[in-house]
Amino acid sequence: MSPLARWCHRHRLAVVLVWVGLLIGLGAGVGTAGSAFGNSQTSQNTDSAKATALLQHASNSAAGKSGRVVWQLTDGGRATEPAAERAMTGALGRIAHAPGVASVTSPYTPVGKAQVSKDGRTAYATVAFDRDVADGRIEHVKSLATAPESASLHIALNGQAFTVNPEPNPVADAMGIALAFVVLLFVFRAVWVAVLPIVTAVVGVGTSAVAVILLGHVITLSSTTLTLGSLIGLGVGIDYALFIVNRHRANLKAGMGVAESIAKALNTSGRAVVFAGLTVVVALLGMLTLNVGIINGMAIGAAVTVVLTVLAAITLLPALLGMIGHRVLSRRERRAPVGDASGSGLWGRWAARVQARPKALGLLALAVLAALALPTLSLRLGASDDGNLPTTSTNRQAYDMIAGGFGPGFNGPLVLAVQAPGAADRTAEAKLVTALKRVDGVAGATAAPLEEGQTVGVISVVPTTSPQSAATSDLIGHLRKDVIPQAEHGTSMKVYVGGLTASNDDFASVLMSKLPLFVLVIAALGFLLLTVAFRSLLIPAVGAVLNILSIGVAFGAIVFVFQYGHGASLLGLGAAGPIESFVPILVVGIMFGLSMDYQVFLVSRMREEWAHTGDSRRAVRVGQAETGKVIVVAAAIMFCVFGSFVFGGMRVISEFGVSLAVAVALDALLIRMVVVPALMHLCGRANWWLPRRLDKALPRVSVEGPSDEPIRPPQQPVREPQPAGLTD
Repeated sequence: MSPLARWCHRHRLAVVLVWVGLLIGLGAGVGTAGSAFGNSQTSQNTDSAKATALLQHASNSAAGKSGRVVWQLTDGGRATEPAAERAMTGALGRIAHAPGVASVTSPYTPVGKAQVSKDGRTAYATVAFDRDVADGRIEHVKSLATAPESASLHIALNGQAFTVNPEPNPVADAMGIALAFVVLLFVFRAVWVAVLPIVTAVVGVGTSAVAVILLGHVITLSSTTLTLGSLIGLGVGIDYALFIVNRHRANLKAGMGVAESIAKALNTSGRAVVFAGLTVVVALLGMLTLNVGIINGMAIGAAVTVVLTVLAAITLLPALLGMIGHRVLSRRERRAPVGDASGSGLWGRWAARVQARPKALGLLALAVLAALALPTLSLRLGASDDGNLPTTSTNRQAYDMIAGGFGPGFNGPLVLAVQAPGAADRTAEAKLVTALKRVDGVAGATAAPLEEGQTVGVISVVPTTSPQSAATSDLIGHLRKDVIPQAEHGTSMKVYVGGLTASNDDFASVLMSKLPLFVLVIAALGFLLLTVAFRSLLIPAVGAVLNILSIGVAFGAIVFVFQYGHGASLLGLGAAGPIESFVPILVVGIMFGLSMDYQVFLVSRMREEWAHTGDSRRAVRVGQAETGKVIVVAAAIMFCVFGSFVFGGMRVISEFGVSLAVAVALDALLIRMVVVPALMHLCGRANWWLPRRLDKALPRVSVEGPSDEPIRPPQQPVREPQPAGLTD
């Protein structure tokens, strides 16, 4: 890493210009090509996927997207009043002739008369689109549907075709960056220490954002990928740059020249940054083993962001450090005599206290972490419905009108695809509709009439509960396990439960079944990487277990806020509901990487001291004392960045923000600053034990330098500081 640092220092202006050119060039590419995001999360080999495939094969309009146009009179009048009927009939007629529209079912026709609520105040029309209809045509239909809107007539849209995802809030990014700047400035009292990590992270994230947009033309990426990438990239980018800047500052205080200090910082902390970034990328790409399209795209997009932030930290940052020279130190620090104050101060005293009382402090921290992770046991995956959107959203307004006029289940009807090749099967289908109407939890069931020659029918089942309700999931399971098999018995009829609500439920079930194995695989991967890095079996084993505990804390936080509903409404995030299906999978990968980051920075310094002295107790104490400040500051920055995204207006991103902010803060304060050093003090020299054969077989990776110095026992007993109070 030293040659790279020296080259970047010598050619610092060229390095900066290359990064600026890369950002401008990729931005120009985005301006030309645009974006191509997709949000399909259909799982293969599920009942809902079979229903969709069957309807598509039959060229049924139910296979395409559909949406609802919902209206009410603002004065509380009836939706069937002549003025309202004339306005909406005209609009629906124009929609029916619009390109890409397969059919329109109006409440003012005999077929759609049930689409007027019993009190007459609410009415809706169903618009079915052709399969693979272009977004532009859907936008045209939206404009036609809302054209009659007036002071006396309120119109809102919902349904899969008309879903409008909340736009990312740029204020969240700005808030996180501003808070990170304040934290850095407050702790280090030097403007450039606050500016450099932020500039490096912003350049890395900005470059990755435009790269990911272009990548969306090659692979399927969700529209939330950019926001998720910003959330991760800003957090790790600022932290990675901070670790290098902090080591550079320590080198300058010890009397090194600027060029020499940059080279040494990159050859020590820079190596740790590369290794830490690699662990995050490996964890993210490990999600590809789940083979779920929407998660694959998010994982690849986030991995690209991490790679570019690491590249910025090890190339752009050295160039910027060379430009500002000694100004990375405050004026007071530049006037101070040359020396090394490492291990002193608050964190030195705290490290001594942990060394003096490892059992008591370790058990207390573990008890707190276990209590916070306890809600994880009731984790329920699913998809929040439009009832959790802001009240200003047209989807939310339509949802409320439908729920109030017809019942919450009308916002998420189940679509049953019925394969009925024979006359007896069509009779069985009619009997199934009758049986469905008697099922508890079903508000109504209707079958679309079959045209001559058709063998695939559609039954619409309206639950009594909302799409995100656990009762709706139970109903789907009951239909598949009990009601439908009874109707199919003795016939050749095949029935599959589909629709958006069932598809979300199936997607959640698939991911929930894979989650435990994925956590174990990630833990095993962490064990292997740490074994290679630190030539130890005990440290990786402890790290793997504590990583799982850290992930449990992240899950506990989102369950408490979003599933239990404690505080979600105060944050403007809707009511209690299930956790978005893909959130826990991504949280596992991200938290694994972030936890490994802190473990690497903490234990690598301990390993370095162990190599110098051979004294395990001193190594643990010195390593904790010298890295404590920067780890806690880094965690505080991540807490600010992740926490700022909670207020971005997107529920799924808010779930990431809450889980990662809480988990990162507690991981740094309790796990890395209490539990890990406490356990290492109790284990002593066993921390560094590795069987000789395994030591020879494993590849050698130096995290804190080109090679470890041979372990030398101390020439004289090391005097241990007393755990004095934490105040001067």
